[in-house]
Amino acid sequence: MTDNSPRLDHVVLWVRDPLAAAGFYEKAVGMAPLRTTEFAAGTVSFPSVRLNEETIFDLAPLSLAERMNMLPGAADSAGHPVNHVCLSLTPDAFDALRTRLEERDVPVSDISYDSYGARGLARRNFYFRDPDGNVFEARHYA
Repeated sequence: MTDNSPRLDHVVLWVRDPLAAAGFYEKAVGMAPLRTTEFAAGTVSFPSVRLNEETIFDLAPLSLAERMNMLPGAADSAGHPVNHVCLSLTPDAFDALRTRLEERDVPVSDISYDSYGARGLARRNFYFRDPDGNVFEARHYA
């Protein structure tokens, strides 16, 4: 993509087991895993999963926290609470995600309506947690 407008590039999630987390995001959430083979072989520090052509989620093992030295106190970010990350989906992808989560017995919230977000009022939304306790919201606008 050659458009240089601001956009979200990646989100780093602290996880206990990066390969298990990648499996959850692939099978339950429908994201494409990246660098899992390389992580398993020990050639990269963490795997990722792709949300779309522009955005990925890095699945950082908690053991990396001690090496987070880009800013004073950065290592303390492991386990730091983020309220939630919101995924904006098409209506069909929204329904498919909820179905996959329910098939895997992942608890989901009730569906809410007309929740405000980056594009105005979302038609429907719900929440779920990944196996590491990270909270996600799924929504669609049209």
